[in-house]
Amino acid sequence: QVQLVESGGGSVQPGGSLRLSCAASGSHFSIYAMGWYRQAPGKQRDLVASITSDGSTRYADSVKGRFTISRDNAENTVYLEMNSLKSEDTAVYFCYANCVSSIGSFYVYWGQGTQVTVSS
Repeated sequence: QVQLVESGGGSVQPGGSLRLSCAASGSHFSIYAMGWYRQAPGKQRDLVASITSDGSTRYADSVKGRFTISRDNAENTVYLEMNSLKSEDTAVYFCYANCVSSIGSFYVYWGQGTQVTVSS
């Protein structure tokens, strides 16, 4: 079992910045990818950014050049630096982790979600 604890959400004005963190804990698992999805009211959950254990990153087109994902493998923590925030970035942001167990089974774990609100 892996637990993901998110922090860093909040309210900010357009053009502002926020930094999200997600710390993973658990035993007998290896995490090979972590990242963030977001879900706005009435919309589906979409990928924002992801990063693998070797540092390969992927971003949604809507956040390229504004958001940066990074990862501390030793601490099993992933960060999302969000700059130049827009009202359309308002959503609940969910951290996820793609894991493989000690016996080779694959799992996806999710955090509880953190609200990001961009409004003047």
